[in-house]
Amino acid sequence: QVQLVESGGGLVQAGGSLRVSCVASAPTDSRYVLGWFRQAPGKEREFVAAISWTGSSTYYADSVKGRFTISRDNAKNTVVLQMNSLKPEDTAVYYCNAGGLGTMSGDYWGKGTLVTVSS
Repeated sequence: QVQLVESGGGLVQAGGSLRVSCVASAPTDSRYVLGWFRQAPGKEREFVAAISWTGSSTYYADSVKGRFTISRDNAKNTVVLQMNSLKPEDTAVYYCNAGGLGTMSGDYWGKGTLVTVSS
């Protein structure tokens, strides 16, 4: 069983930056891919970014490539999404996810953190 808790959402102006973090509680021998998904009002949840256990592989949605960076610290059981050059269309609830494969989600979800980008 994995528990995920996000933090760091908030309100930012277009062009600004924001960092969202997720702390994962998991069995010590787990090797989960960690990722971020988002859901905007009235839209389906979509993939944003993911990172392998070692950090050697990262995956990004085309819409965020070059603006967002995902990283993880396994010693602290955290995954961070650094978001730069934010756009109003990045406004969404951002969810941490564990256990996925590449751009596909796994079974474990956090409750989400809201990111609002004003124009």
